[in-house]
Amino acid sequence: MVITSIDGKRFAEMVIQGANRLSANAKYVDALNVFPVPDGDTGTNMNLSMTSGANEVRNNVQDHIGKVGSSLAKGLLMGARGNSGVILSQLFRGFAKNIEAKSTINSKEFAQAFEAGVETAYKAVMKPVEGTILTVAKDAAKAGVSAAEKEESITGVMEAVLAEAKASLKRTPDLLPVLKEVGVVDSGGQGLVFVYEGFLAELKGEKLPETPESKPKMDELVSAEHHMNVQGHMKTEDIEFGYCTEFMVRFEPEKTAENPFNEEQFRQDLSEFGDSLLVISDDDIVKVHIHAENPGNCLNYGQKYGSLIKIKIENMREQHSTILNETDNQLRENTAAVQTEKKPFGVVAIAMGEGIADLFRSIGTDVVIEGGQTMNPSTEDIVKAVEAINADHVYILPNNKNIIMAANQASDVSDKAVTVIPSKTIPQGLTALLTFNPTATAEENEELMNEALQNVVTGQITFAVRDTSIEGLEIEKDDYMGLIDGKIKVKNKDRVEAAKEVLSSMLDNAEILTILYGEEASEEEVDALVDYCSEKYPDIEVEVHNGKQPLYSYIFAAE
Repeated sequence: MVITSIDGKRFAEMVIQGANRLSANAKYVDALNVFPVPDGDTGTNMNLSMTSGANEVRNNVQDHIGKVGSSLAKGLLMGARGNSGVILSQLFRGFAKNIEAKSTINSKEFAQAFEAGVETAYKAVMKPVEGTILTVAKDAAKAGVSAAEKEESITGVMEAVLAEAKASLKRTPDLLPVLKEVGVVDSGGQGLVFVYEGFLAELKGEKLPETPESKPKMDELVSAEHHMNVQGHMKTEDIEFGYCTEFMVRFEPEKTAENPFNEEQFRQDLSEFGDSLLVISDDDIVKVHIHAENPGNCLNYGQKYGSLIKIKIENMREQHSTILNETDNQLRENTAAVQTEKKPFGVVAIAMGEGIADLFRSIGTDVVIEGGQTMNPSTEDIVKAVEAINADHVYILPNNKNIIMAANQASDVSDKAVTVIPSKTIPQGLTALLTFNPTATAEENEELMNEALQNVVTGQITFAVRDTSIEGLEIEKDDYMGLIDGKIKVKNKDRVEAAKEVLSSMLDNAEILTILYGEEASEEEVDALVDYCSEKYPDIEVEVHNGKQPLYSYIFAAE
């Protein structure tokens, strides 16, 4: 049966199923969240917002679609949370306003309502950003209007809206660089697609499951294993405005008489306190969402117009840190090695030290095998790691000259295509992995990574376990030895002085120095070395990481 018009009851069912579809996939949407702040709550906020709207609709089901639309708008307004939740409320506020006088709507009116929603949402945002839910909604609405020119079926129009929403969602990384950088689509846009999927299912007489069916396919979106830690691509300290601040002001006549409310002026004034600002109002209240460093300033300003209600302030830096900690725990369990989607390339690295292992994981290693100078993994250990990765081609980074042979044997034994990059030190392995290009061929990557091994100088500080004489140096037990690219060059009774001597031999032509300090090193020592480098080599960029490695007090990488 062709549906050429819809009334309030049918629209109510569309809203309810759209809310259910979003609710079932809220955690997936959370995991995609990197813009505007990677706090991992977009799906949660959109779900709470849409659920509030759907509940209001459930309580006011009737034939008149305009009145049902008004109930949806009211519920969304009161329940809207977060950037995407507030924008979602504005999309349907404009939609509802456009149909408020109508008892039923046809396909053209349906499409026009989507377009009206987009106009309202763009006006609510102080600085609209393309590549977000706004873009997805705009492109989808435009497709709906075009379809309605020749399509009387409302189902047909909704199919066009959903198809273009999905296509627009795939294009969001091309419009917003941070999405492309971490390989995800926009989280708010994905949430809107789930809502639209529910709308279409209801029009077709289908019922979508209220629990996730499965993860979206790789060619449709991104791998779940990857998007679980996209928040790690921003440092917590880079969040400029740390508090997600939401509140409503209920207008009071005595205050608005003195300070007449003007939404545009209100929005402009609040913009001085932060970013990600959204302001929406009706005759009784104004709702605000803003990311601010001093939330009290926003609240004080709002009180000029009435009383504050529904205040919610969240520390986004704390949220982000929590996400990173949870992700680190997952990574330590090597969850990336158990993948449901096969990928072209995988990486196995051998390393000792929890901090160093985390560094390898953070830049793309699938499995880190614990091992090094005093604990070499077996061929079988390496083969098992290779087989655990669901990839067509696997690279092995031995990171120690004594492990290269076992890695080569693992390559021969494995049924997979395996390439051993003969890294002899941790810095060589890290540098090689940073040059890896996922879009290049296996042969091109092998060449790139092998070349990278020659571009880094490795320094190491350890201690002597017995008296010895090596390369003209008379070394006594417990002396500190400094190695450069595996050769002992320095001995000293003092660990910091040994480190300084090694650094002075490494840094003449370097641009970047990475310091990995181990279990024995103290923060005071590390600070002293950083100060030494800053004074003697002011043009060199210094990075410091707690490698937590045994045996070597310090590992230096100069590039």
